[in-house]
Amino acid sequence: MGIRRPAAVAVMAIGFVWGLALHAQSRETYKARISAVPADARTRPSLAGLGTATATLTGAKLSVTGSFDGLLSPATMAQLHNAVAAGVRGPVLADLTVSKATGGTLSGSVDLTPEQVEHLHKGGLYIEIHSEKAPDGVIWGWLMK
Repeated sequence: MGIRRPAAVAVMAIGFVWGLALHAQSRETYKARISAVPADARTRPSLAGLGTATATLTGAKLSVTGSFDGLLSPATMAQLHNAVAAGVRGPVLADLTVSKATGGTLSGSVDLTPEQVEHLHKGGLYIEIHSEKAPDGVIWGWLMK
């Protein structure tokens, strides 16, 4: 009986360590280069700016942080969009917090559905920043591994 207890404790300890290792491995990091995407010649003059973002997926929770600079007018909103693949437009998934300035930061987090996680893996989630001069979106960036 005394021999079984240490063996059981050892098995539980190994299981705990294995669980921590699996949890640590479930963390995925994505990056985005955010830049102007002109829709047509009419919108081109109002689109300027660059930014970067990092998104971390832990389980189903996606946390996004980033920065941007060089907008021609202050940012009005930032959003995370869900599309089926990179380069394809999609609906708004979540609003992000953004500095209401020509440069600053963005951040936010959202719980993803399994389908949205699949779209993320295919490069289908993207960040879009809107500004006063470009209310339909001034700079965009797709999250990629």
